[in-house]
Amino acid sequence: MSYQTYADIIINISHENLDKTYQYAIPEHFKSQAKIGAPVVVSFGKGDRQINGYIVGLSQEPKIEESRIKPITKVIEEAPVIESHLIYLAYWIKETFGGTMNEALKTVIPVRKAVKRKEEKSVSLSVDLDQAKLLYYEYQRKNNTARVRLLGALMKDPILDYDEVIHKLNISRSTLLSLEKLGVTKTQVKQVYRNPVQCRQGFYNPVILNPQQQYIVDQIIKDYQAGLRSTYLIHGITGSGKTEVYMEVIAKLLEEGKQVIYLIPEIALTYQTVRRFQLRFGERVSVMNSRMSQGERYDQSLRAKNGEIDLIIGPRSALFTPFQNLGLIIVDEEHETSYKSETTPKYHAVEVAIERARLTNSSVILGSATPSLESYQRAKTGEYKLYKLTKRAKEALPPKVWIVDLREELKKKNKSIFSIKLKELIADRLAKKEQIMLFLNRRGYAGFISCRSCGHVMKCPHCDISLTSHSNGKMICHYCGYEEVIPSLCPSCGSKYIAAFGTGTQKVEELVKREFPRARVLRMDTDTTKKKDSYEKILSAFAAHKADILIGTQMIVKGHDFPLVSLVGIIAADLSLHVGDFRASERTFQLLNQAAGRAGRDSLHGEVVIQTYHPEHYSITTAAEGNYEAFFEQEMLYRKLMQYPPAAHILLILITSKEENQLIEVSEYLGNAIRELLRQRQIDAKLIGPAMASLAKANDYYRRVIYIKHSDYATLIQIKNYLEGFLNYLDRLKGCNYQFDFDPMNSY
Repeated sequence: MSYQTYADIIINISHENLDKTYQYAIPEHFKSQAKIGAPVVVSFGKGDRQINGYIVGLSQEPKIEESRIKPITKVIEEAPVIESHLIYLAYWIKETFGGTMNEALKTVIPVRKAVKRKEEKSVSLSVDLDQAKLLYYEYQRKNNTARVRLLGALMKDPILDYDEVIHKLNISRSTLLSLEKLGVTKTQVKQVYRNPVQCRQGFYNPVILNPQQQYIVDQIIKDYQAGLRSTYLIHGITGSGKTEVYMEVIAKLLEEGKQVIYLIPEIALTYQTVRRFQLRFGERVSVMNSRMSQGERYDQSLRAKNGEIDLIIGPRSALFTPFQNLGLIIVDEEHETSYKSETTPKYHAVEVAIERARLTNSSVILGSATPSLESYQRAKTGEYKLYKLTKRAKEALPPKVWIVDLREELKKKNKSIFSIKLKELIADRLAKKEQIMLFLNRRGYAGFISCRSCGHVMKCPHCDISLTSHSNGKMICHYCGYEEVIPSLCPSCGSKYIAAFGTGTQKVEELVKREFPRARVLRMDTDTTKKKDSYEKILSAFAAHKADILIGTQMIVKGHDFPLVSLVGIIAADLSLHVGDFRASERTFQLLNQAAGRAGRDSLHGEVVIQTYHPEHYSITTAAEGNYEAFFEQEMLYRKLMQYPPAAHILLILITSKEENQLIEVSEYLGNAIRELLRQRQIDAKLIGPAMASLAKANDYYRRVIYIKHSDYATLIQIKNYLEGFLNYLDRLKGCNYQFDFDPMNSY
């Protein structure tokens, strides 16, 4: 084994210091121990002060004059600390998903950026009450009024707030100091945590698990106690009680002194989830998300590290909570695209959860009513252990689903966005004082061109995804660059009703109020949820029946449980079916299934109306039936035929520049370099592009994309590694910027 000569050491783990690494030489006798994440002792500064640090990089090349590079004093081999583990995880993320080590460290290391400690100070007596009385009379005799005031107050109340002592009792700091030196009083400082969760009072009603739920809990705990650590996929229909299974497994792990990370896809889900978990597990539950202040996030990290909380709930970033004794990671709604980072490094939380679990000897539970094709494929091949929940908890019946053909509505002269069936059912539910959710499948998106008369959608002949309309009158494929002029008549039926498709939530709200003026309406989308507590306010208002109709995008259909909702209307199923993305059918199936699952979750029987121009499409028919297996089999045939994940893997390279001509020149040059690499190494990969990105320009930067398809993920990592070195060698090619994204979740 060939060992490296130099190590990049980070001295102080804090956000402002993550970019500051120092190079040290690795002595021969430490070379086998000098690994990424290893804690070390080094001589630092002119005085050669011995301080601790961590290895974050290894190399053969000196960055400064060799004579100035000091050797590592010691590699610490005692029990691994949380920083070492997280640093190695950052390194794994960098290697697996691209980006720099600094970018990965900033993703993984908890925020410690100029956050001031929050403290509570108090003043108390250091002497007993009898002694205090004697001193009180002595100070009275000497006319020492400040000391008399303080002792008088402390004899009534043994602990006083420091600020009250200074400001209300008007005691000077010098008086306090003199009494402390005499041993009469003492000042205590206690760190106070900024707690984003207010522990609400309430009673937890224990739930008796049904046989399916109990079997899954028993199997997972049996494995855990036998020392087996696995990744489990729980495929449970909506309303089948997956959360109760999670809670029971969590309870068993907490009894064993373990800590648990519970990931949810949306901040909007935090309110209901935390409430449920707090009622059962009390104050040792906390949250972590991007809406919290830096101080709140830092304090939760500190509490986790100190073992003061056992369970953290939150979206993707909660995955890096610095637990010392992690035993389980749960990823709820594991299919959600929000688990994929949109900034470099573009990691996927499911993959990182599995790696973190491997490093900490933990288990992973993935749960979904509509698992991602990647996860279900792994479960079918035995890589994950698959368990199914096929019945709704509380014995609730599945909702009745109506598929409405919008082409037929047009023939009936109904040009409203509400079908006749949906209008009838809304009126019925309002009369019964029941609640309605209206789900718009994609927020205000007008990207694809379709015919309202026959439903035909313009697609790329090479990639089988919809073409995207552009303001220059053309339709473009953002995978391969194919383009054609937008037709004035439908090429399938000759109709003139052809245009870009899209309706926004505000428009839906206006039309609802016009059709049903007496209905109380709430809207939930990115515009109405900008404030820190807006999610909770809207959801709690709807839960308290302060509104009859809730309108929203996908954030309203994920995981929420409203007993009075008996009708869900899906305004336009097609909006997610034709978004220029190979995952469009999968997203549509998932969203429709999730939306349908919000109806009739309690004693009320639910109904769902799916409005579509493609009632015969398999993603819509299988969603209406709730038949995941049928959808999976059909969709996998398409993925294998087109070599899309999980049948193969994709590496996307996004290139951006402020100069369009320069960008075109550089992207073509890079495309040719990749072709030459594939030829030289005899790699049978498919290269697509360079082509214009779907968002051709953003923040004054022009954007182009290159796709590389191959069946082996490791081969794509090798190509990425080569390209990173190639780009660095060519000084990032004339100032262009680059991003790598493996198996991208969103179209570019």
